[in-house]
Amino acid sequence: MNFLEQMPWPDVTAKMKVVPAAILPIGATEQHGPHMGCGTDTVLADKLCKAVSEKTNVMMLPTMPYGCSIGHSQHWPGTIALQPKTLIDLIKEMGDWAYHSGVKKLFIVNTHVTNAAPLRCALEMLRAEHDDLMVAVLNSAKLSERVRQFHFTDGDDWHANDAETSLMLSIAPEMVNTYAFDIADDPDRTYGLVFSHPVNRTSKNGVTGRPSVATKEKGDEFFCWMVEDLSELILRGLTEQAPLSKPYSN
Repeated sequence: MNFLEQMPWPDVTAKMKVVPAAILPIGATEQHGPHMGCGTDTVLADKLCKAVSEKTNVMMLPTMPYGCSIGHSQHWPGTIALQPKTLIDLIKEMGDWAYHSGVKKLFIVNTHVTNAAPLRCALEMLRAEHDDLMVAVLNSAKLSERVRQFHFTDGDDWHANDAETSLMLSIAPEMVNTYAFDIADDPDRTYGLVFSHPVNRTSKNGVTGRPSVATKEKGDEFFCWMVEDLSELILRGLTEQAPLSKPYSN
C-alpha cells in the first residue's frame, strides 16, 4: 500500500523507515476548452502519480486539485483558481507536515504549467527551513525530451491541445466530448509577443492547439512514456545525495 489516505499512521511510520520519500501530485481545476472536463490537470496528476507510486514503491500523498490558474481569466466558467501566494503557502505547509511524518525526499509533480513558479518558491522555503529535506519540482510536460516534444507539437503556449486530449482519451475518455472537436482547434497566437497575456486575449475558446487530431492510441503511448520517464527521475532521486555535505546555516 503506497497511498497515504489509505494508510493508518503505524503503516506510515513503517513505510518511512524503508522509503522516506513521498510524491505530491499538484493539478488544477480550470476550463479546458469546449471539449474537455475542467478537472483534466488533476486527473492526469492523480493517475500518473498513482502509476509511478506503484512502479517505484514511493508513497503518494493525496492529489491537490487546485492551482494557480488565474491566467485563464474569468471569461469561461469552470476555473477555480488560487493566487500564487496562496499556492506557495499551501505547499509550504503541506511540505512541513510531510517532513514531520518522516519524509526526507519530496517529489512535487506538477501537471499545470503556471503552477511552476509558486511551486519553486515553496521549494526554496522548504529546503531553507529543513536542512535534511530534499525537494524536487517535476513538471509533467517536461519530464524528458520525448515528453516535451509531444506536448509542444502544436504550440508553445499549448492548452487542451492534441497531447492533453490524447492523454484524456487514454486515461479518462469520459471527460472528452469528441463531438466538440470540430469547433475546438485554435492556433497559438503568442509567437513573437513581448508580454504574457491572459488566455482570453490569446484564445477564442480556451484552447491552444489541435485537439481534433488527438487519438486514444497516441494517448496510450504518451502516458506510458510519462510513467516511464517520471519513474526513472524518482528512482534516481532516491539515491541522490547533495554534492557537498555542508549545512545550510554556515
